[in-house]
This record gives sequence, structure tokens and C-alpha cells, in this order.
Amino acid sequence: MFAVCLAPAILAVGCFQPAHESGDRSGSPRAEVRVDQVGYTPDESKHAYLMTDTATPAATFRVRDTAGNEALSGRVGNSAGQWNDTFGAVQVLDLSPLTTPGDYRVEVSGPVTAVSPRFRIAPAGELFGTLIRDNVRYFQAQRDGAEVIPTDLRRQPSHLSDRQATVYDKPVYDSDDQVLTKPLEIVGGPIDVAGGWNDAGDFLKFTHTASYSVASLFLAQRTTPVGGPSLAAEARHGLDWLDKMWDDQSRTLYLQVGLGKGDTDDGSGNIRSDHDLWRLPEADDAMHVRAGDPDYLIKHRPVFRAAPPGQPISPNLAGRVAAAFALAAQLDATDNPARARAELEKAAHIYELADTSPGDELVTAFPHSFYPEVSWQDDMEFGATELALAGYALRDSRTTDWTQQADHWAEQYLTSETLGTLGLGDVSALAHADLAHLHAADRSSSEVSRAQLVADLARQLDDGSARAARDPFRAGADITDFDSVPHTFGLAATAVLYRQVTADPRYGAFATQQRNWALGANPWGSSFVIGAGTTFPRCPAHQVANLAGDLDGGNGILRGGVVNGPNASHKLADLNSFPSMRTCPSNHGNPFATFDGHESAFMDHAGAWQTAETADDFTATALLSFAFSAAESPIA
Repeated sequence: MFAVCLAPAILAVGCFQPAHESGDRSGSPRAEVRVDQVGYTPDESKHAYLMTDTATPAATFRVRDTAGNEALSGRVGNSAGQWNDTFGAVQVLDLSPLTTPGDYRVEVSGPVTAVSPRFRIAPAGELFGTLIRDNVRYFQAQRDGAEVIPTDLRRQPSHLSDRQATVYDKPVYDSDDQVLTKPLEIVGGPIDVAGGWNDAGDFLKFTHTASYSVASLFLAQRTTPVGGPSLAAEARHGLDWLDKMWDDQSRTLYLQVGLGKGDTDDGSGNIRSDHDLWRLPEADDAMHVRAGDPDYLIKHRPVFRAAPPGQPISPNLAGRVAAAFALAAQLDATDNPARARAELEKAAHIYELADTSPGDELVTAFPHSFYPEVSWQDDMEFGATELALAGYALRDSRTTDWTQQADHWAEQYLTSETLGTLGLGDVSALAHADLAHLHAADRSSSEVSRAQLVADLARQLDDGSARAARDPFRAGADITDFDSVPHTFGLAATAVLYRQVTADPRYGAFATQQRNWALGANPWGSSFVIGAGTTFPRCPAHQVANLAGDLDGGNGILRGGVVNGPNASHKLADLNSFPSMRTCPSNHGNPFATFDGHESAFMDHAGAWQTAETADDFTATALLSFAFSAAESPIA
């Protein structure tokens, strides 16, 4: 996605000082060792990277445990290529023979010396279970409404006015999605849309992103037990809000709570939006405003519909929201069949309203540029597949029809011009894997073959593998575009799905490389999951973390949140700045700039929404990747 940006302003830039573990370099070229700072499972391939100014084939490395004992030694590999002007060589260190559980560091010696951050060798459930639980803590910190969980950020109930919200007709923006070109018109309400999750570093709430996150959490819960009761509770919290956003009686899907852009074309500026303020969310409830005041829609947040009551819904929304309810029905089928059937009916009703001849612009958010999605057949495949799986579990007579629809939309996706990889904008990998599982379960004839589904999973992975082969650190996503980190986790998740569906391990090393990259084995030496590893974002572009968190990076952090990560260098020219924003980093330095290269950059700065903003969908994709990796058995 485009991380939802706040009002930009040019600001002095800076970053938290990364925690390098280099040795004494007096008279030696600069060297850095990059590892996955969380760790590796015993049996997977394991690699670290040595960054130096020039290739050093005579260098050797040793891996030592916490007691200083040598566990592995070897010679550094050949250079995989230049990274930037400072680091002319990136050499690979093969750690694969290291299989004994424990904590370790890598020490490089010879022409250069460097020491890596600490990392762990541990079973998958232990390694990824901690990450999943931290991801859940992030969603707990994102809660809105009365049922907040304090977490380390001391959250307070917020946006209680959402219990009596007014519904407005869709806002109309200019061609640049910057300015409202007509007054907002009331069309309904009051309705209760309190609760749910704040979408990112701001306080807007979107059905488009929330349904993706809810579906992801339910998939993770269905896949592995390591998330425990907290994961189940958080998935249910998200679904409860989606249930408020769907009026089954009038067949109305509500799209959004809050206004992201409020400028008017007359230049009066008499409407302030969520992105015009930097504050704690409970401050909105304390406002004393009346209709016509600039801040009226900050406290009394508008609700916008996806379509008028009973009218067709943009198919991307219909498919993914239906999938979220259907996944809940699957999980409830055994222990709470009555609730499961109610969830299945809502899913079916939402799916039936899909507009399968949409116009040029899908409905995602207002303005559309916040989430400019272009694919939708994948969402329809996803929705139909999860409906069929729920129907199969509940012995519903419509199961065959839903299966046929899933096949149809899978075929339509495969012949479309919008093929992508797993993330908020493309859920085909999830749909393909579950559709293959469905075919294996009912053995019915199908319009699309298992081989075609598998081939498209391979297509996504081959695209990522080809990019990784050209990158010294084996990055499979485009690190000069938005969503580089979630796309990386999406590729890792897809590789695991491929292995589970086919029992073919050919993409296993690629999956590990992608996870390693996102957790520290990258040029910047930073994990992009807050709280994971030694070096991670300490200054996220997140209002609550900035105003209520510990800026020194202690316990009061947005633990488990996933940031966008590297982006194109030129996109960091303008940063957010607000009078109320706490300065972070305090030293106004930017040591990560030393490691920028290949036209990409990473900045750990409260105003750098381009690289340091967390988002629900980012975190949901990472959680999925960890859950699939932790799973003990295949899904098909």
C-alpha cells in the first residue's frame, strides 16, 4: 500500500544510532556483518553477509556461542556485488552447518575485522512464536474504542463518539486526490462504528485494510496454535468491528471512519482532517466543538459507505470481507456451529453483492490514492474459496456452487493483466493455496486445475527469485517502492505455501533469505519489526508511539509493529513535522544513510512515513509469514 501519509513538511532528518558490533578497525577498511537478528531454525539454509570496501577473499569467520566456544569456522565467500561507494563488496558467509540450538555471534578476521549482532538457533515454534505474539501486541496497541488494551503505550479509550456516527455520501476529490470539490452531504445515521483498529500511524479505520488483517489473523490461528488465546481474541476483535461495518438488514457495507483529506477547493480550509493533527487519539474525545467548526469532523468522525444500501459493492471489498467472515465460520464450525452459520450467511450476503463489472477505479478508501489497488479477481477467488471451505465444514448445500465460483475467478485472475504477489493489494497466493486444499478435500471436477494454481504460486516466487539473484543481499521485493518489507514477508509466506501444497522444497532457501533480509540481513543492519533483534526502528512514524512511548527504545515501544522499510531515496525529501511531535531521534543524525544504495534509502525518523510508518496490513503479512513457517503440518 501507500503508507497513509500525514501532512508533509521539510524537516531536518535523522535516525536512531544502529547498534553495530564491529571490532577494532584501526588501519583496516570498514566492515559490517549482517545477520538475521532473530535467528534461524536448525535445518534451514543460513547465510550472513560481510560488507567491506573491497572483496577480501582471505578473510575468515568464526561463530562463537555465549560462552566464547567456537561452534563453526570457515572462509568468507566471493563477492555478490557492490552495494554503494563505501561498500564495494558484499560477501556471503555460509552458516548452514550450524544446527545446535543456542545464541551465537559471527566474528570476521583477516584483512578486516567485524562482529555480528547476536542471533539464535531454535526450533520454528520457539523462534516464530515470539514474533507472532509480538505482532498480536501491535494489534492490541492499535485498538480503538472502549475496549483498548493499555500495552506498554498506556492506551486510553478513544473515539467514543464513533458510537453515534453520522453517515455521509462519498467525498469527491480533485484529480490529485488532495482537495474536496463539493460539500459533504449527510445521508444517514447515527450508527455504531466504535472499536476496531487504527489503520496505521494515524487514526483512520478502513474496511479494506481491516478485512485483510482479520482474514490474515484467522488464517494464522487456523494454521498454528503458537499464537494462543491472544491471537484468537484479536482476530475476533477485528471481526466484531467488521460486523458493525456491515448492515445485513439493509445490505450496506460501510467503508471508512474518519476523513483523511479535508482541504476545500475554495481555499477556506474550514475542514480539518485526521492528517492535519498530531495527538493522542483520546484527545479527540476531549474537544469542545459544534457543527461548522474546523475540528468538528475530528471528534464527530464521518462514516462513508462502499455503496448505497443494496447496491453492488466493489469486488475487491466484497471478496475480502466475505473471506474474513467465512474464515471465522470455519474456525467456529466445530465448537460454535450456530455462530458459524450466522457468519457464513453474512459472508454469503456480502459476496452476492459484488460488482463483477467494476469501473476503472476500485473502491478502497477515500481518497483512492491512499490504497490504489488495481486487482480484484483474486479477492473474489479468495472469498469464494473461504465460503466453500466453510460450507464444506458446515455441510452447506451451496458449497459446490462456491467451489465453482472460486475456480471461475481463479481462471479470470490467471488471465488478467494485474498479476501480483502477496500483500494488501493481491491475495491470490492465499486463495490459490486454499483452493488447492479444497480440491484435495472434495475431489470434484474443477474449472481450474491444481497444476495451474501451483504454477501461479511458482510465478510469484520466480519473479521474486529473479530479483533476488540481482541483489547482493538477495532482496526479492522492489526496495525502491512502497511496501518493500511486507512484500518481502509476502514472498516468504508464499514460498512456505508452495512447499505445503506441493511438498516441493525448491523455494525453501529463498523463503529463508527473504525472512532473513527483513529481520536484519540487509544493508542497513536493521530488523524492520519493532522489538525484534538488536537494531530496529526506535522512532516509528506513529502518533501514539511518539507521544506516549519510550523514545529511548526501552519497554514502552510499539512492539511487533512492522514498518514499510526501505524506499526510493528521492521519496524521503519531504518529512512530516508537527509542533506537537516529539523529536525523534534526538541527535538529528542519520547513520543509516551510510548504508543507502541501489537508489534506495531507509530512515528511522518520526516524520519519515515513507520508511518508518507501521501499518496493520504490514504487520498482518509478517504474522502470516511467521505462522506458516511455524506450522508443523502442510495445509494440503
